[in-house]
Amino acid sequence: MRVGVVGAGTMGAGIAQIAALGGLETKLHDADPKALFGGVDRAVSSIEKGVKRGRWSLDDSVGALGRLEASREMGGLADCDLVIEAAPEDLDLKRDLFASLESVCRDDAVLATNTSSLSVTAIAEPAERPERIVGMHFFNPPAAMKLVEIVAGERSAGEPLATATSAGEAMGRTPIRARDTVGFVANRCARPFNLEALRMLAAEVGTVEEIDRVYRLGGGFRMGPFELMDLIGVDVNLAVAKSFYEQSGGLPRWRPSELQAEMVAEGRLGRKSGRGFYDYSEDEYRERDPEVDAERPVLDPAELESIAGPLGPAVLRRVAAQLANEAAFALGDEVASPADIDTAMRLGWNWPAGPLEFADMLGADQAVGILEELAESDGEAYAVAPLLDKAAKSSVQLRSVG
Repeated sequence: MRVGVVGAGTMGAGIAQIAALGGLETKLHDADPKALFGGVDRAVSSIEKGVKRGRWSLDDSVGALGRLEASREMGGLADCDLVIEAAPEDLDLKRDLFASLESVCRDDAVLATNTSSLSVTAIAEPAERPERIVGMHFFNPPAAMKLVEIVAGERSAGEPLATATSAGEAMGRTPIRARDTVGFVANRCARPFNLEALRMLAAEVGTVEEIDRVYRLGGGFRMGPFELMDLIGVDVNLAVAKSFYEQSGGLPRWRPSELQAEMVAEGRLGRKSGRGFYDYSEDEYRERDPEVDAERPVLDPAELESIAGPLGPAVLRRVAAQLANEAAFALGDEVASPADIDTAMRLGWNWPAGPLEFADMLGADQAVGILEELAESDGEAYAVAPLLDKAAKSSVQLRSVG
């Protein structure tokens, strides 16, 4: 299979790298020559570093470098079987790119967009052959993140989706199938991770440090939500929250945090500004965690309290209920299969468990009880998903409810 990648930024270069390592003849294109050769240099450097780190062999590296080619003209992609667009998140820009690709690519070539926030259907709408346009959402950095979401637009045909899936597997990624809805699977099901932490902070359930600590020690997450927002950028995270909220028509459970908006207005953007939820003027911005034995999330109240302190049950069981609830909404919307939802969160966000696994550990009845208690203060934000309610009343696992 011959693969083209349009856009030589961080994502495009990373996708080209894993395609070449996967045995695919790969052409990287960018209209800006400086960006193009910068992207090729990054891909080559990353491939060479992977040998030193033992991630692949010298022979694998030499083979990949031989398969990677820079294409200064878009016409150089004419013989590709699959072309993946990795341009900035701008609808008009992506539509223009696909119009250009249709003019140079073969009629049977599959065209894929790496969009993370735009509708695949909307991107394909003006195309001459929208049935061959699909979504291939890789995660950053592509070389390290093993997930790729294969997204079917309203007019995407089965064969192009199968081609994209095969290409993702060749690249060493795990493909999951997703409907073309807001946030697809991984970004949608991750909404409560940050939003519920922000609500708890606003309600003075705990401090930034205390809530993060519970997520790490009791939940098994590599970083707490406030650390993660500081790393990504508080402004970036807020922009994503606003986009979700607007695209959903104002779903109360996705309402952006006023606290975040205040921080952005004050210039507290996280690590890049030196201060966000934490102060980064010192090397150690927080205390080191103690050693704990738990490798998986612990939702039993007594055990959770012994591991993560007195706030443990109140914090982690609350966020687990919201994770289960969002997964139930996603299942009800037929966004993805139960297995793919859990896989998306494990591989796309490096979670210790998927949201349906959280639901199983907590119990649907417990999750509903927590949400109903929280609804006394903000009913709309804690509305129970019909499938979660059904699972609770039927005393079955959420993943088994259809």
